[in-house]
Amino acid sequence: MSPSLNLSEPDYRHDAEFSKLLARRADVDLTIAALEIARDAYPEIQFEETLRWLDLRANYLRETFAASIYEREALEALCDELGRRQELVGTDEAFDDADASYLNRIIVTGHGIPLSLSLVYMGVAERAGLELTGVSAPQHFLSRCETTEGPLFVDAFTPGRILTEAECVAWLSDLTEMTAPQILPFLEPAGPRMILVRMLNNLKVVHAKHENWSAAWHVQHRLMSLKPGSYQERRDLGILSVHADHTLSAIKLLSGCLRNCPQEEREVLQEHLEIAHSRHARWN
Repeated sequence: MSPSLNLSEPDYRHDAEFSKLLARRADVDLTIAALEIARDAYPEIQFEETLRWLDLRANYLRETFAASIYEREALEALCDELGRRQELVGTDEAFDDADASYLNRIIVTGHGIPLSLSLVYMGVAERAGLELTGVSAPQHFLSRCETTEGPLFVDAFTPGRILTEAECVAWLSDLTEMTAPQILPFLEPAGPRMILVRMLNNLKVVHAKHENWSAAWHVQHRLMSLKPGSYQERRDLGILSVHADHTLSAIKLLSGCLRNCPQEEREVLQEHLEIAHSRHARWN
């Protein structure tokens, strides 16, 4: 099913959790914020359907969590419920599919990428009484649980693999060729802002690859809203505005970028600005 997209200028006043990010607040409900992002692609989305699904999984696990002596037992039950019984898995194809980042679609298709699957695990765990935090590890998002044996990490993509810190460092070192001292800082809990920026960047890459310019523009508008002082985000919004036929915005953004852009980017930006002027003149 192809999502429909609203081409009007985004208004985030009704996105309560995303608005908290814009205000640099930390008390962000990641589940709701992720659904607000999904609403850009699925305007008719009903949050209650996804939240009800999470609640049902949590209700099933709550008693098991309460009876668990060790946190690992609770994590194993969580992984068994979501990975085996609900068949939430990561696939290579998911990295090329925007739906794999939308929580409302993941619970329908069963497929996701590490970050979005981790958000499902985190949402269910929180509702059942177990705290998981997101970990923005290089090349592979994880979730983390503080336990009496030290931090344990859940790889929701595998699905539901549980790793000690030492196992996690060794695996990521093989994956990235980074050293343990380089990896360890990335295993600390990540804040909501970092997590959702990573989600948006994932979506931006997929939409641009498929030349789904309207979707990419909506994603980039959110990134620009979160990082208004970033030249890179302003430049990318200008370029995507050309492709998505937001010509006036493109002209304004690209003209501003050309005043202080690196020399190696000047020709590309000038070409896009000329296209924007041409399209704007033709439509007016």
